[in-house]
Formats: sequence, C-alpha cells, structure tokens
Amino acid sequence: MVTQVGAEASRFAVGDEVFSRVDPRVGGAFAEYVAVDESLVAAKPSRLTFEEAASLPLVALTALQALTEQADVRSGTRVLIHGGAGGVGSAAVQIAKQLGAEVVATAGSGSVELVRELGVDRVIDYRTEKFEEVVSDVDVVLDTIGGETQERSFGVLKSGGTLVSIVAIPDAEAKKARWNVEARSFFMRPQGEQLAHLAGLVESGQLRPIVETVFPLDEASEALQKVERGGARGKTVISVRR
Repeated sequence: MVTQVGAEASRFAVGDEVFSRVDPRVGGAFAEYVAVDESLVAAKPSRLTFEEAASLPLVALTALQALTEQADVRSGTRVLIHGGAGGVGSAAVQIAKQLGAEVVATAGSGSVELVRELGVDRVIDYRTEKFEEVVSDVDVVLDTIGGETQERSFGVLKSGGTLVSIVAIPDAEAKKARWNVEARSFFMRPQGEQLAHLAGLVESGQLRPIVETVFPLDEASEALQKVERGGARGKTVISVRR
C-alpha cells in the first residue's frame, strides 16, 4: 500500500493498493517500507490478497517477457515449459495459454494435477517419462531448470525454434549452430505497464498466483532455506505486517 508519494509522482496516491517488482539493483524487497519508481508499479488486482499479489511480479514478468520478447509465442505456437508447477513455470503455463499456444509442461508426480488444472494441453511426469521421448518439433522451450534438462531440450525443438532459459546456457553459440535454433538466457526487468497487463489477466480469471507457503518476516531465513531446497509448487512469500 502506498504510504507516501514524491513531489513529481502522479499515477498513485497515498492509500492506493499496489504491487511491484523492486529494482534488483536497489534491493529492499524484505523491508517494511521501500521507495519504488512509479514506472515499476501497478494497481494491485482487487481479487488478490497482498501475499498473493506479492508472489506475482517476479515470476509473471519473467514468464511474460520470456514468451513474448525472447520468443514470439502466439496462437498455434507449440511450447514446452519445464517446471510447470514452479513459480515461473506455473505463471508461464497460464500466460502461454492466454496467448493461444499449445502448451506441454513437465512436473513431478505430486504436481501433475495442479499443472493440469492450469490448462496445459499435456503434462509430462518427469519422474516416470522422458520428455524427449513423448514430445518433439516444438517451437519454443522455456527452461527454468538448466543442466541436463536444458541439454536434452535442444533435441525436441524444430529447426528454427527457440530455447529461452532463466539460467545460463553453456556453449550457447555451438548449440545454436548444431541444432539450428536460437538459444537465449535472460533475467527479467521490472516494468509497470506489463504488471498492469498481468493484473488485467488476474481480474479476468486468466492468471492466478500459486502460493505454497507464507512466512512471517521474522522467519525470512527459514523461507530462504526452503527456496534453496527447491521443489516448491508455486511461490514462497514473506509477509510484512505492520
């Protein structure tokens, strides 16, 4: 919630309910108060709690920018999303479907039903199936995992396809040449107008946050340890209550 505005701020007023991705170069996301440029802020979707809203900016902006800027996902695009139950993956599944894509996602056995509920056309249980044996000729792979999963993903892309990763791609140029594909790794940038677009998707029921656990601020270290262990379904949130 906005508690104070600068002299040149015009888009929001004290008392407005907002959400934002704090500029990572500035930091302060765990603080009780943080100063944010209004260009990075959007009105909080009215149907979400503050904790739900806080879970969205990082993962939903990452997913949106990966699918629309790093790749060109549109109606009819075949997309494979790794980690479909994770923070970025669960947002990407929903955004890709909203864009009209045919979506395949990988997930662990305990998350298959959740990912199916998000609207995928096919979910692959990576514990019992090898994705490269059941899917091929995809236009776009969104890699949220890296490592061996990333390596195997090049083989399921069609010629001219695109692999977008949120982790590094070792020897990217050599892999692009070998497979005749694009390979791009990136980190999202904060963007208020895109957040407003995502808020509209939430309000229309086309995007919902997946929050697994909410920790109070004084248990922030436990929250970070949980994130480091991996395997989460959706997001882990730290709640600041004044």
